[in-house]
Amino acid sequence: MHKPLHDVAPNTWDFLKRPMIKPTGFREYDARWKFPEEINLPGMTALGLGLGTQMHRRGIDPVIAVGNDYRDYSLSIKNALMLGLMQAGVTVKDIGPALSPMAYFSQFHLDVPAVAMVTASHNPNGWTGVKMGFERPLTHGPDEMAELRDIVLQGDFEPRSGGAYEFVDGVQEAYLDDLVGDFKMTRPLKVVCATGNGTAAAFAPALFRRMGVEVVESHCELDYTFPNYNPNPEAMEMLHDMAGSVKASGADLALGFDGDGDRCGVVDDEGEEIFADKVGVILARDLSKLHPGATFVADVKSTGLFASDPELKANGVTADYWKTGHSHMKRRVKEIGALAGFEKSGHYFLAEPIGRGYDCGMRVAVEICKLMDRNPDKSMSDLRKALPVTYSSPTMSPYCADTTKYAVLERLVEKVQNLAEGGGSLGGTKIEKVVTVNGARAILANGGWALVRASSNTPNLVVVCESPESDAHLRAIFEDIDAIIRTEPEVGDYDQTL
Repeated sequence: MHKPLHDVAPNTWDFLKRPMIKPTGFREYDARWKFPEEINLPGMTALGLGLGTQMHRRGIDPVIAVGNDYRDYSLSIKNALMLGLMQAGVTVKDIGPALSPMAYFSQFHLDVPAVAMVTASHNPNGWTGVKMGFERPLTHGPDEMAELRDIVLQGDFEPRSGGAYEFVDGVQEAYLDDLVGDFKMTRPLKVVCATGNGTAAAFAPALFRRMGVEVVESHCELDYTFPNYNPNPEAMEMLHDMAGSVKASGADLALGFDGDGDRCGVVDDEGEEIFADKVGVILARDLSKLHPGATFVADVKSTGLFASDPELKANGVTADYWKTGHSHMKRRVKEIGALAGFEKSGHYFLAEPIGRGYDCGMRVAVEICKLMDRNPDKSMSDLRKALPVTYSSPTMSPYCADTTKYAVLERLVEKVQNLAEGGGSLGGTKIEKVVTVNGARAILANGGWALVRASSNTPNLVVVCESPESDAHLRAIFEDIDAIIRTEPEVGDYDQTL
């Protein structure tokens, strides 16, 4: 195969025969490109050949489960990827259309070592990508992605004979069986199920009904044009729509899922949108009663309550703050033997004996229903109001090009550290320390904080703030961190703000 190029252009002779791959598509823990502007089908075949080459070099048994999300071009991309894998001498087990967590489940169900899931996750249409992993329940992290990138971009392939293809039916049914088992609700529960017309529409309504939950469907017709909004339960557009459905139907809560089903968003019975880190604290409170002394991992975008909540402290919980990103979080949960990991973006990593350690929006939905069943006299708003009050921003993403964002971030981290070392403040409150495990999280003397980091998936920075005092203090913190960010001319407009 030709060495992949990134200067081949669409609608040219070379585009139909030469692999085109933009190097920036290889991200920290998965791969994402605009299709066909940044990768073509021969490029996806080169990725498959590179992934198969990487399997052989790492001594991985050459068998892989492969799935695809519900987008009109995902099947073509999966076929191109599988062609490359087979060229590398790999046996492909095609599980058909799937959620990312169903693909991760198939590694266990089919007892295969590797997985490749064709999905752009919550990115809008026009994007594609692959989530992949060799060591279940883990997915590729920065080291594995860098190794794969070098194999592919340098054309360092090792084609082999012996590749094979098998379509495997029945994984979807086994996945739903594994999620629910024989559990049935003992209290009545009415749930708005929001899928944004994405892949989860083929799973979530049936999942709820199987548990005995009354379902109010919201955009649960499969439609890969996403006619209502892009399925992303971190976006306020989807959360507001879920809140409207709760109020209109009188439901007990709403649960919404992203394009590949590995994330879950929550709106309570009062129509309040609960950010996923706060849902994580609610779950951690409940689970730590069943598992006292548990360790929970939270990403650096998450609330400070995992460390400061009195109820978690009383249950002997250890809080561990770690790098944002599903691969980083999965790995950390496994390494330190945590019961669960929580990421503000809506990824939840429930490990044994609850789950298998990978991020699964459906598993979270089941566990939230079980939590409600264990608390029959409580509403979701009761559980929210029982938490110590903090004021949190949404995850805000100012534009910053992929080619410059890490250099920009490095300068911003230095500026925040210099401010802290000089006795500086944000929102009028002194900076106590700066955590730099993933960008800069400036922790304030009153427990408030502000974070700036680089998005691993899109050409953006990521900004999050929290105050234990007031909405006005939250806004003051944001204004001060934004003023620092604005010293970098390469940073553009925010997707949303306070």
